[in-house]
Amino acid sequence: MPLPTYEVIALRYATRGARRADNFLGGDPHDGEMPMDYFFWVVRNEERLVLVDTGFCEDMAVKRHRTLLRLPADGLKLLDIDPGDVRTIIVTHLHNDHIGAFDRFPVAAFHLQDDEMAFATGRYMRHARLRRSYEPDHVAGMVRLVFDDRVTFHKGDGAIAPGISVHQVAGHSPGMQCVRIHTRRGWIVLASDASHYYEHLEQRRVFPVVVDVGGVLESYDRLLALADSPDHVVPGHDPLVMRRYPPVAPELEGIAVRLDADPLRER
Repeated sequence: MPLPTYEVIALRYATRGARRADNFLGGDPHDGEMPMDYFFWVVRNEERLVLVDTGFCEDMAVKRHRTLLRLPADGLKLLDIDPGDVRTIIVTHLHNDHIGAFDRFPVAAFHLQDDEMAFATGRYMRHARLRRSYEPDHVAGMVRLVFDDRVTFHKGDGAIAPGISVHQVAGHSPGMQCVRIHTRRGWIVLASDASHYYEHLEQRRVFPVVVDVGGVLESYDRLLALADSPDHVVPGHDPLVMRRYPPVAPELEGIAVRLDADPLRER
């Protein structure tokens, strides 16, 4: 039986200004602006709807000085999706910008790596450098969802549905997982923070928020092996994503793009 294919949408919900030196471990010799965009992702076809991450809400925007462009729930409504209808969410990792709106999805079940929960609730959270991207309320909220039977754990590779799988790519965090999806143009990989920008993967450089530098570098090979080509790997925070793929609709340009469509020449 042939594998199903999915529409995959990157939904941009927040942004912040940054310099090149902010985005590379060890800095960067070339000064200049290098802003960061914040996405979550929609995977769907006629039979199934899956979210990858949840984004964050007003509290994190204020606390962490991000520009919130739209609430994740409002972004979903632009795609005619009611958050109350979402039943499956893949959590790439538990950093605040990827799980901060978890409580806006009242019936969803969450898919998470064992190692991510162990890290976020374990001894290393004693260290400010390692815990700074996590929020205690988010982590505690996920623990409560475990007790409500709403979390499925994976250890390494795991199947979510036919044509959708998760794969551990540790380095940025111990339980970082990417998502592999079968689309009409082949297998694409949502790298999330396994590669924040295209430059990280292409130049084998590392984002400064990192637990295991070697793990990040090894994960680049894993991302490329899972995808049909380098053009099938989508980074987690690069504003170029909005320029390299076509919008879902003309009125959603700069907000939501189709990753299952062939990439465009940069505009």
